[in-house]
Amino acid sequence: MQIIKDKQIIDDNWSYVSDDEELRAGNISVSLARWKKDKQQLLHHDGKLGVRLEPSDSTDEIAEDLKEIELIELNFPAFTDGRAFSHAWLLRSRHHYTGEIRATGHYMLDQLFYLSRVGINAFKLEKAEELPVALSSLNDFTVSYQKSIN
Repeated sequence: MQIIKDKQIIDDNWSYVSDDEELRAGNISVSLARWKKDKQQLLHHDGKLGVRLEPSDSTDEIAEDLKEIELIELNFPAFTDGRAFSHAWLLRSRHHYTGEIRATGHYMLDQLFYLSRVGINAFKLEKAEELPVALSSLNDFTVSYQKSIN
């Protein structure tokens, strides 16, 4: 599987481990609930760690742990749910998170430019064939009127 990261198409070397799955070696991301429940075990994991935030989660719940987390996945259960925009902005501006913030789930290609402006630097698409179009959409506009994280 490939993703867009830092305006390049690259291989994805992360896997999401659901709450009912056994942990596996390698770079993994887990839900916020699992992070809170199994944090001590996860800190001894052989690989990099990431946390997936749902729209109803709060960035404040992981603020103190951000130095241990190399990937934050912001899940979009529906393209109409924009709370992940706020999560990205808060992670970058309030919490000064410098790691990878990845959009995952159901969002529209038309949103990529705006997602990147609030601090999302990686995109996992549902359809790999859309990667080239998505990559080009990051350059949809050359002038912006509002302040951005970038």
